[in-house]
Amino acid sequence: MITNRTIAIVCGGDSSEHGVSLRSAQGLYSFFDKERYEVYIVEMKGVDWHVNLPDGSTARICKDDFSFSLDGKTKHFDYAYITIHGTPGENGILQGYFDLIHMPYSTSNVLVEALTFDKFVLNNYLRGFGIAVADSILVRHGQENLINEQEIVEKLGLPLFVKPAADGSSFGVSKVKNIDHLAPALRKAFLESETVMIEGFLEGVEISQGCYKTRSRSVVLPATEVVSENEFFDYNAKYNGQVEEITPARLAPETAERVAKITSAIYDILHCNGIIRIDYIISKNADGSEKINMLEINTTPGMTETSFIPQQVKAAGMNITEVLTEIVENQF
Repeated sequence: MITNRTIAIVCGGDSSEHGVSLRSAQGLYSFFDKERYEVYIVEMKGVDWHVNLPDGSTARICKDDFSFSLDGKTKHFDYAYITIHGTPGENGILQGYFDLIHMPYSTSNVLVEALTFDKFVLNNYLRGFGIAVADSILVRHGQENLINEQEIVEKLGLPLFVKPAADGSSFGVSKVKNIDHLAPALRKAFLESETVMIEGFLEGVEISQGCYKTRSRSVVLPATEVVSENEFFDYNAKYNGQVEEITPARLAPETAERVAKITSAIYDILHCNGIIRIDYIISKNADGSEKINMLEINTTPGMTETSFIPQQVKAAGMNITEVLTEIVENQF
């Protein structure tokens, strides 16, 4: 078999979604063109970095140059496809390492990853570009006893969301309907992050839209409408099937066009790389017109067979294998 490049699908990580990342890696492995690329899954957990070899054995990654030994020979990767949900693959840490060893990778750069990982910072940054986001308050660990719960409720209303501000997972998120439940929700969120965001509730239709750009073209994928059986799109809705996902979303053509333009604009504002996915709530203004509110940006979206991005690629009449080839080759 003649291969152009050797690719590492980098998965695992140190967040609560370690297992979900492994599933994304398996999805990506099944999607990649094996006639074109030699593909290996690299799993990380803390300082344990290893390659999962086809025979079931593992080989330790040399962190000096991200190489490993196979049959007595040193193998070097040409490219890293990062599918870690959370730290260190979604917050810029791993990207900094790859920059140091001059390894091309699939995500945005250190600054963009760090910015998009912190929901509170991202929302306030994009607000300056005219992107609509929910009102929110940041609470740092150790300062939770200094907040005035009544003032928060007066500012943000009820219900409200409490979520880890710097975390790539769905863990630690609570929908708070009663002021008495705010303190327990904060404690739960602080188990996942040192900073917590208290966010106003947005009533409306939830959608999620993928996007990627290369030197030759800009692709905004059809949006997916998220209809959760639960109070919100939580872990069980995401990964245990307690949700209806409708692709393309049931949007009026003019609304779909507006969302696509915002998605493309955000991609450019941040100067993203690779595939990202942006979540929105489409609410109603007082005059009945639609307001498109950005919820968050996922720079390492799930890539199992049933994840949003593969669904959207299929709905667009595209081939996920060809899309991944586009993403890789755009770096060379």
